[in-house]
Amino acid sequence: MDRRNFLTRIAAASAVSLFPSIQSRAAVGPKARSVVLVHGLFADGSCWSDVIARLQSTGMTATAVQNPLTNLQDAVAETRRVLAEQDGPTVLVGHSFSGVLVSETGLDPKVTALVYVAARAPDAGEDYAALAKRFPASPASAGIVFDGDVGRLTEEAFLRDFAGDLPAERARVLYAAQQPFHKALVAEKTTQAAWHSKPSFYAVSTQDRTINPDLERFMAKRMNAHTIELPSSHLSMISHPKEIAELIIRATAA
Repeated sequence: MDRRNFLTRIAAASAVSLFPSIQSRAAVGPKARSVVLVHGLFADGSCWSDVIARLQSTGMTATAVQNPLTNLQDAVAETRRVLAEQDGPTVLVGHSFSGVLVSETGLDPKVTALVYVAARAPDAGEDYAALAKRFPASPASAGIVFDGDVGRLTEEAFLRDFAGDLPAERARVLYAAQQPFHKALVAEKTTQAAWHSKPSFYAVSTQDRTINPDLERFMAKRMNAHTIELPSSHLSMISHPKEIAELIIRATAA
């Protein structure tokens, strides 16, 4: 063997030893082919439509949970029902309030990874309201109006503080389809925090006026999540569906 070939083989061997994790990820490929997506307050399952289309184009199965927004027990039960219907390893994704549902149901054996999209991520038994008070209040909270125990955002707050980077025409359509929530839902605490034991991913919305972006960063860091930041309003899955879909696809290999 001449010296040039010898050095070439040494260099190739060194490259393999330096990047084993990249090589193994490429060899293994996706562990999960199913994705379950859960919406938060002021929305319904259709808010995931643009992300779902991108996931389906890769051959993945994607299912949106219709969160009843009544109480934590009902919301958890519906999420678990949809998880039970999945065929094999599944990535569980939650937006906004439904990060709570991801944390509570994510220990399901089918779930291989968790994705939080501008989402709440309390620890087990933690008072999320108390945690949020450690950061400046987000403007959207002042726009919630109640009819008895049922709350919704005003149109002004929805367009400005919830969907601020969407075209006004689209935001008004989403406002018209807004699903009200019950006070009991946000008053309850989780009993589990699946992010302690499952690979976690987080998309921070840097222009968020519904959850303080620094609170999102704090929760992402605490769970040691793989984190991306998007120049987005609270509805990043609508204004940045490509990036959110890419994050979910990355989670399928975790």
